Amino acid sequence: MKKLFYILSFLFSFVLFAQNEVIFEQANALYNAGKYGEAIDKYKTILDTKNHSAELYFNLGNAHYKLNNIAPSIYYYEKALQLAPNDEEIQNNLAFAQNMTIDAIDVVPEAGLSKILNNATNSMTFDGWAKVSIGFVFCFVILFLVYYFSFSSLRKRLAFLGSLTSLAVMCIALLFAFHKFNLDKKDKPAIVFAKETLVKNAPNNRSDESFRLHEGTKVQVLDTVSNWRKIKLQDGKTGWVSSEDIKAL
Repeated sequence: MKKLFYILSFLFSFVLFAQNEVIFEQANALYNAGKYGEAIDKYKTILDTKNHSAELYFNLGNAHYKLNNIAPSIYYYEKALQLAPNDEEIQNNLAFAQNMTIDAIDVVPEAGLSKILNNATNSMTFDGWAKVSIGFVFCFVILFLVYYFSFSSLRKRLAFLGSLTSLAVMCIALLFAFHKFNLDKKDKPAIVFAKETLVKNAPNNRSDESFRLHEGTKVQVLDTVSNWRKIKLQDGKTGWVSSEDIKAL
């Protein structure tokens, strides 16, 4: 019975993949014909099947950009960048879309050891650091076996030093992996979708206005109270906005 279930699941996935490929090509044809709204509808039908890819998000961003939909174009470019963080074409198009935003927010640069640590940690994903640590575990085991079974004193010495080095690198990789996990856990970006939103100093409508934001601005979500989100900007400013005015990435 289980085998039948797996076979049916595989066949369903294959048919769904083939169907999405056809829809994707149809959407691309609509985009090339200048029918950007219809192309967006086609792309979204693929998203409705829980199929995600950097190319799909990138094309959605392009279609919205052509229609001057600032917030959606930035949102989908950011989604594409999450799946392909080193893609220069996505980065360039995102920069073009961000140039259409109204809010000019200065970025507070990191400094000192924090910047060095975070840059090193973000050089790989959590899975990447985990794989590095596993790789050096194998190196440690192999070198330890070489040390244990070797008769040459020089070979023993080199194997011992190599095993200690592998163990040290493994521990460092694990530390980077856990630090990356914590950074990703705290990273809760969102895009402002409202044309203009009032940022309050408390999570209620009676509180004073701190400042205003406009569509397309990227924020970090720090906290949630009812239908309010506490946000933080890249310049360090914080405040509360209605959850309806932003869309989480």
